Amino acid sequence: MNYIESVFMCLTAPLLFAVIGMHGRSKRLMIFLISGMAMSLLSAYISSFLAAAQGADVLHASIEISPLVEEIMKFLPVLFFILVMEASEVAIADSVMMTAVGFATFENVCFLMRNGADNLFYLSVRGFSTGAMHVMCAYIVALGLMHLWKTDWIRVLGTIGLLSVAASYHGVYNIMVAQTGAVAVIGYVIPLTTAFVTLVLRGKLQSGRLQNPHGRIAEGRKEEFSEEK
Repeated sequence: MNYIESVFMCLTAPLLFAVIGMHGRSKRLMIFLISGMAMSLLSAYISSFLAAAQGADVLHASIEISPLVEEIMKFLPVLFFILVMEASEVAIADSVMMTAVGFATFENVCFLMRNGADNLFYLSVRGFSTGAMHVMCAYIVALGLMHLWKTDWIRVLGTIGLLSVAASYHGVYNIMVAQTGAVAVIGYVIPLTTAFVTLVLRGKLQSGRLQNPHGRIAEGRKEEFSEEK
């Protein structure tokens, strides 16, 4: 058994025991976290096979092959969940995000195994940046699925489009962090910045919905204004 499989077993063993004692939403999220780790392992196999079949080196594989393979593999557990279960929009979004978190976690562990853990600052920046990149790709897919899967005719084309956007974002990140100097720094900063902006906008949107649920406050103000007239 190779090192990567040994690490996978060590990481997932306690999580599998935790799943046994969990119920409801917590159990589902833990299952998707484990699924994300499994998809990361399978993605490494598939990407390596495709790279060898095409004669691509490590750099070209990380730019041209890995982004698309990884985004598709991250989507498969969620696709199964959507097709088999009557999942709500919130459940779908949570499942996509937890799969991405599991995927990024296992990928970071594999990176530590290959490159060591000497430079804490670099590894911290890379760990947060890679995690933010995977989560943002998942957020793109989740946000689209919450709307596209309401319409039958656009499901297939819309899903392909979402995966293409996520893979493009992923590929641009891989291209930039593979460079040196300012380009690599910008590459690491982009996912962190987009994640921060997304969280801020999401918080403002949710705050607006709480203050104005279904437009009731605005409608009430209109009625008061018309009565004053």
